[in-house]
Amino acid sequence: MSQQANKTEKQFREALAECRTLFEKKLHDYGASWRILRPSSLTDQLFIKAMRIRSLEVKHTSLVGEGIRPEFIALVNYGLVGLIQIAKGYSDTTDISSEEAMALYDQYADESLQLMLRKNHDYGEAWRGMRVSSYTDFILTKIQRVKEIEDLEGETLVSEGIDANYMDIINYAIFGIIKLSE
Repeated sequence: MSQQANKTEKQFREALAECRTLFEKKLHDYGASWRILRPSSLTDQLFIKAMRIRSLEVKHTSLVGEGIRPEFIALVNYGLVGLIQIAKGYSDTTDISSEEAMALYDQYADESLQLMLRKNHDYGEAWRGMRVSSYTDFILTKIQRVKEIEDLEGETLVSEGIDANYMDIINYAIFGIIKLSE
């Protein structure tokens, strides 16, 4: 692995750790209330976060006082929630413990990291030459794809599944976190 790829993995892990810390704190405060989210509601939550980023990128002003970086963190965490929801299905109650939620979070975070490492190897660190606004647009494209797959009730002909799109959303959001930290 090249020195640059090692740097990417380190930065990626650091960004994931920051997202995990916030997720764990919110899990403490709210429990696993997200277990109630049906797939379409989760997709809409991702859409809201990504559209806010795009709006801030265009307007260059936030009246709420929160910037773009926290929204990328939210996209990572909601993307990981999405992967958990795919695996477990949604529930009418908060039916998992904090320990189980964190174990699932870690499992899917690691799967997303491994995917990034494979793609980064093949694409040769191309993400570093991209603009943060491109990550936003790619995330919005992935969300639109998820909406289409949901509307088709998963009956696609050649497309990747919703889980693959969630992992790409997570990875682009982490690239955004890294770029905004540099």
